[in-house]
Amino acid sequence: MTSSPHLASNSSFTEFFKSPETKPASEYIDGKIYQKPMPQGKHSRIRTELSSAINSLSEFERKALALIELRCTFDESSLVPDIAVFDWSRLPVDEHGEIANRFEIYPDWIIEILSPDQFANRVINKIIFCVNQGTTLGWLIDPEDKSVMIFQPNQMPEVKYDDDKLPVLRVLADWQISPVDIFSWLKVK
Repeated sequence: MTSSPHLASNSSFTEFFKSPETKPASEYIDGKIYQKPMPQGKHSRIRTELSSAINSLSEFERKALALIELRCTFDESSLVPDIAVFDWSRLPVDEHGEIANRFEIYPDWIIEILSPDQFANRVINKIIFCVNQGTTLGWLIDPEDKSVMIFQPNQMPEVKYDDDKLPVLRVLADWQISPVDIFSWLKVK
């Protein structure tokens, strides 16, 4: 797999899976391989806090599950969202009733956090690809702009700032969260 986070190479889906896993993870979309950038402080903090918030609201009642850096393989693509959220009823399970190791389905909600050395359009393309496959909600969180871009099927993307209410999965409809809430996690003093 390619070693540069900005370098894309043509490859077949089969060849991609024969290659060893990279760190950070590489993704395969539209016949090309892209390596994700190494997460930095703001990215890591938002990813940790947001996935914890989602799971604290949804896991006990078995509504949804947020998973960090999970490889999702579907429609001859293999993506590793920063956070992939699945409606509990769609979680893949193995023969023992335990969560499966391989997720060969699209997430219900894909959350990406823009890193300083990431190409925004490449991340947007990944979210749009997922929405076109059946994902019902996508967020692109931009820590520098303090904004969240929202993607939903059959709608134009929308950018939310400040106290704007952010849409969430239907099973979490009672949860209220805004960009201010998300970016407050970055404060350490």
